[in-house]
Amino acid sequence: MKRTAALLSLLATLTAATVTAGCADTAEQTADPVSLLVAGTPDELAAYRALAAAYEQATPGARVTLIEASTAKDLMTKVSTSIAGNSPPDLFLINYRNYGQFAVKGALAPVTARLAASASLHEQDFYPQAMGAFRWQGEQMCLPQNISSLAVYYNRTLFKQYEVAEPAAGWHWNDLVATAQALTRDAGGRTVRAGEPETAGTPVAVHGLGIAPELIRMAPLIWSNGGDIVDDPNAPTRLTLDTPQAREVMQDFLELPRIGVVPSDVEVEAQDYEARFAAGKLAMFVSSRRVTTAFRAITGFEWDVAPLPQYRAPANILHSDAYCMTRTSANQDAAWRFLEYALSDPGATLMAKTGRTVPSRISVATSAAFLSPGTPPGRSQIFLDTIPALRPVPTIATWPEIEDATGKVLENAFFHGDPLDKVIRDLDAATRTVFERGAASR
Repeated sequence: MKRTAALLSLLATLTAATVTAGCADTAEQTADPVSLLVAGTPDELAAYRALAAAYEQATPGARVTLIEASTAKDLMTKVSTSIAGNSPPDLFLINYRNYGQFAVKGALAPVTARLAASASLHEQDFYPQAMGAFRWQGEQMCLPQNISSLAVYYNRTLFKQYEVAEPAAGWHWNDLVATAQALTRDAGGRTVRAGEPETAGTPVAVHGLGIAPELIRMAPLIWSNGGDIVDDPNAPTRLTLDTPQAREVMQDFLELPRIGVVPSDVEVEAQDYEARFAAGKLAMFVSSRRVTTAFRAITGFEWDVAPLPQYRAPANILHSDAYCMTRTSANQDAAWRFLEYALSDPGATLMAKTGRTVPSRISVATSAAFLSPGTPPGRSQIFLDTIPALRPVPTIATWPEIEDATGKVLENAFFHGDPLDKVIRDLDAATRTVFERGAASR
């Protein structure tokens, strides 16, 4: 509650400043409310409420109705049911990995022509990696709000306490593992190593690493090692995790529980990775920019971010959300005016100052609004330095099903030690027909 109250106070200040800097000369608009569906934590939803309020104050006569979902899954359900019931929101904010199922059904209104005619938004204002992820059959289907990547959040206080070198640019996967081993400690601060008789059975108080056993966590490591996760990124028909490059990464990844540097499934069920890091029980945690807002409420220790480790070359995975307009919306002109404001310098600045996003708008991403000198993470520039190495996963209608199917197999293998050959066979078996349906839908 304290964190949310503090953020609301901050956003109130930002809203006032944004309105002053914003569209004071905008002509009066219609009173038809623009409906916007978003998902997030209480902190994130507070940010969208502030954005809506800033737009209303800067645009005489405009109104925004915010439809809130608690999780991305809840948002997907709301979008699907509202489109099926012919009562969709005017706009919704969605990750590029999930929007294909709506694009293939013709449920979205392309914004190509509107963007070309806009006096305030231009394609070159945005990072091309994020823009490209929302192109569908030659049309710019949605406009990206953010462009994130994976980073290693680390407890800087623990690194200093145990005299472990902080992560540096270009560090290898093996460096990450060695660092995690050095920081896996018992309640007395002693190193705990799996397989060593002297520490056998010793309860771990701090694990060195937290990383979810998911395909989207493995993908950038496989790319870094010269492999790929699918046979054709543009028109995939199967996973390609049986190559030497992919097998090496998967073996290393699935070995983490066996060397004792990550929490068990029981421990993660009791307290998830994000909460464990905030409580000082994880030395490192791999995640996107999304967790920054919550972590800024940490007072018990100092933290920062480091680049994702690599194998042969830098690589990372694109995380990007965009505003999509629904085709059957009767309020598209008003929705576009809100979108122009939300992605303008004032609107993007307001969202950037919450810490939640890496702005897709280049001018804001490279400003103090995002880099936030004096506010953690101190190394926010890392997110911008990573952008040239970003790659998207395939944009197909069935990609969310691919992630669900692979997630179940990988979680079981990660925590219960299935042999690698079996894991690869199970992943292929779980996804073949899903890929076939995805190919047919395009």
